[in-house]
Amino acid sequence: MKTEYNSVSEDEIVKTKKEKKSVNYFDYSLLCVLIFLICLGFVLLYSASSYSAQLAKGDASYYVKREIIFTIAGGVVGWFVIKNSKFFITLMNRMAMPMYIVSIVCVVMVVATPLGIERNGAKRWLGYGIFSFQPAEFVKFTVIVLTASLLSKCSQKALKDYRNIWRVYSYTIVATLSIMVLTSNLSSAIIIATIPAIMILVVGVPKKFVKQAIFLVALAAIPMGAYLTLHGDGFRLNRISVWLNPEDNAADGGFQVLQGLYAIGSGGLFGKGLGQSAQKLGFVPESANDMIFSIVCEELGLFGAVAIIVLFAFIIRRMRIIAGNAPDLFSSLLVVGVMAQISVQVVLNIAVVTNSIPNTGVSLPFISYGGTSILFLLYEMSLVLAVSKQIKRIQ
Repeated sequence: MKTEYNSVSEDEIVKTKKEKKSVNYFDYSLLCVLIFLICLGFVLLYSASSYSAQLAKGDASYYVKREIIFTIAGGVVGWFVIKNSKFFITLMNRMAMPMYIVSIVCVVMVVATPLGIERNGAKRWLGYGIFSFQPAEFVKFTVIVLTASLLSKCSQKALKDYRNIWRVYSYTIVATLSIMVLTSNLSSAIIIATIPAIMILVVGVPKKFVKQAIFLVALAAIPMGAYLTLHGDGFRLNRISVWLNPEDNAADGGFQVLQGLYAIGSGGLFGKGLGQSAQKLGFVPESANDMIFSIVCEELGLFGAVAIIVLFAFIIRRMRIIAGNAPDLFSSLLVVGVMAQISVQVVLNIAVVTNSIPNTGVSLPFISYGGTSILFLLYEMSLVLAVSKQIKRIQ
């Protein structure tokens, strides 16, 4: 019995190899969803802020106009970053330490120079004339970049030594204490402390580091908790009381919490309709900032709230895929850091609005009002897209 074989010539093999070539990948799905979320944020911001803006500024669209200006500026910078992706990723790696030092200096300048600006009883901004920005947002970014840079320069053997991990995390501790002590910004300090911790866990750390970290957190919990609770005329102690019993503190700090919960409850399944919120008419303080999600729930209902959460989940999933396929460790950890920041802020904001945790004043990314926040978020997302552009795909 004769067996026949399909023969392939050498010319065909060479031709097949030539046809398979690598091309640069770019995550258009992440870009499209991001643009959609930002545009949706403009609509939600206008709806939530129009009443307060009309009373305070005489222009119902004052806040959304400023947000659009900052977004356009961030978009232009982002386009330039994506277009020159390799250059900017390399630049971030090289400039990680100088940027970190500048960010800490900016925090010190808030309390040490006349450039420090106080708003709503808190001195957390730097500014001159019409220009102002919040150094805490700068610190979040530089901590991400510095942690990614330091970890990427460690060998596999060095990453197994818990002392090297503590050296890397020591910069985060300095940044966290600077924000917490100098500007009394506990929410930003929590976010800054959490982001590098997630990055370190992702890259893989020795068990001894984790055990030491848990022990130190437990050891410092009582004195740190006492300081944070009693410092500043005990307003944090009042926040804890409000969190536990908002009804008994309705005339004090519980007013914001209760009104936010009323807004969520009154929205029902599909909401009252866009622009039809009653709680934004002076009942929910900071309706355009920290509490904007409660207005979203009132106007768009549970359906709209879940839809926004799904959009964030999609963005986080795409960043996870980009991080897993990044060409080098620094790029991968950079994406992980941005992913951690957005994840933590979304979770904390929703937890505060639903009174699951005490009020800490965390903005909702891409939706809450904040010029500095949207600028740095867009720059971070442009770096994520720049990393996606460096991924090679076989065709």
